[in-house]
Amino acid sequence: MAGHFGFSYVGLMYLLMLFIPNVFWAAHQPAGYERIKDKEKKIPVLLERAGQVGVTACALVFTDFNLAPFSAWSVWLIVSFGCMLLYEVCWIRYFTGKHTLKDFYGPFLSIPLPLAVLPVAAFLLLGVYGKVGCMMLFAVLLGIGHIGIHANHHKEALRMASTPEEE
Repeated sequence: MAGHFGFSYVGLMYLLMLFIPNVFWAAHQPAGYERIKDKEKKIPVLLERAGQVGVTACALVFTDFNLAPFSAWSVWLIVSFGCMLLYEVCWIRYFTGKHTLKDFYGPFLSIPLPLAVLPVAAFLLLGVYGKVGCMMLFAVLLGIGHIGIHANHHKEALRMASTPEEE
């Protein structure tokens, strides 16, 4: 489960699908996001960052993620890519909406916190497809941190929505 070193064009495509919407999001953050972000806990942020660095590196340096002749194992890649496509649909929903916290954290097709859950699932399944254990490990670390942070943000957004604005 070590993987074969080299360049992964599939990994690059996944990273572009991940990073491009986030660049646009940086200019269109929902109102109230900064107040929520300021309350992040250090351990989940540390896990998220470690996962981000590891997933990014793994996605680029293991050729095991590149397309192989179709087999039953290819289903892992198909489902993984499906998660990334749904992730893109969720960004389209956000960008065509009102850029609210509700739009950002709201469920999609019964998937809670889809902008956090879907990319983590995609990279975890990509690791399974490529049989690259370190990708799976970094995806789990990313998931614990990223999904945990978003779950706390969502709780805080709900709390903010139910209490009057401080002046």
